[in-house]
Amino acid sequence: MRTLFINIKQVLQIRSAEERWIKGEAMNDLPILENAFLAIEKGRIQAFGPMHECPKFEEAVEVIDASGRLILPTWVDSHTHLVYAGHREQEFVDRINGLSYQDIAARGGGILNSAQKLRTTSEEELYEQSRQRLEQVIKMGTGAIEIKSGYGLTVESELKMLRVIRRLREKYPIPVKATFLGAHALPQSFKNNQEDYLDLLIEEALPQIKEEGLADFIDIFCEEGYFSVADTERLLEAGSQYGLRPKIHVNQFTALGGVEAGVKHQALSVDHLEILRQQDIEALKNSLTMPVALPACSFFLGIPYTPVQELIRAGLPVAIASDYNPGSSPTGNMNFVLATACIKMRLSPEAAINAATLNAAYALDLAEDVGSITIGKRANLILSKPIPSYHYWPYAFADNHIEAVYINGKKWTK
Repeated sequence: MRTLFINIKQVLQIRSAEERWIKGEAMNDLPILENAFLAIEKGRIQAFGPMHECPKFEEAVEVIDASGRLILPTWVDSHTHLVYAGHREQEFVDRINGLSYQDIAARGGGILNSAQKLRTTSEEELYEQSRQRLEQVIKMGTGAIEIKSGYGLTVESELKMLRVIRRLREKYPIPVKATFLGAHALPQSFKNNQEDYLDLLIEEALPQIKEEGLADFIDIFCEEGYFSVADTERLLEAGSQYGLRPKIHVNQFTALGGVEAGVKHQALSVDHLEILRQQDIEALKNSLTMPVALPACSFFLGIPYTPVQELIRAGLPVAIASDYNPGSSPTGNMNFVLATACIKMRLSPEAAINAATLNAAYALDLAEDVGSITIGKRANLILSKPIPSYHYWPYAFADNHIEAVYINGKKWTK
């Protein structure tokens, strides 16, 4: 059956199939159609246009009157750690009491804390926890997502995480991309011995990941106290031999040259960028690498926000993502991410929507399938409640503006 939305107040983010990302000052432009219709057939966007051009369909049609409401593409969350075991609320209290993220990590907390919990959690229980999180973020408007491993830090536990991600991909109707982040931190058994740990990941983990088809991308935490630029280049080169394109953590606390390494190895995205140098911006120019900012992480940790305005002034694109994880961004609510990008990073609502939809889809190699209102793309859509304008979405940042989410043209009901 065809689904037809009529009397839509505004349809946001209308793009041609050729537009794969938005960059520079163009990020402040958001194509809109007023008083519109939108038709869905077989889970895809079939047609849209002004109401006076709405065709009269003779076949069976479900008609939805969207008077006073907006329709826009679902959010694309291009950077998450949604598969994890347990929580780290005590570390939240520790930071309130004055400890930094680095202090907590140095005493065995942070990523190592999550890794310890994950190793003792069964695959079935890990799947159950992760399933609930995924259903919740879809309800909040996410229609495509990336999920990383990285809380295993052993070959066995990293593979367990990736198998859970595969189960989520097979069970749920949204695009789910998997990233191998075995180089998230050094396990205690390899403390101060990056070389041997990288040997383990390259020689044992990567062949099994390839054999089982468990990952799309490879990632590494290029950061002082974690992995160096040389470590990064070595792992990315190895990953490329197994068909894994890089999406890397860089410049969260220090700038080591990871951005240049990412561009050199044709990374699909470089993520975090809270610390940004002019040479990083120059490296990104004329590249095909998407800069990804993670505003909820900066909000939660109280660290600097990615200077996205500098990137835009330099003519570059920007995407935003949730960084959903138990330690530094315990939320997958992309509506909050959008509002935080506007309030704290000074992104215009237009730029923030571009960053959370089409540009984020590019950062997942999904721009041909999701991220805009384009004929032929998946009908992964958000139907808003009656609101004054899309500017109201980040303005009333604590309110729920979503009336319904449609995934492949079907209303999400879980």
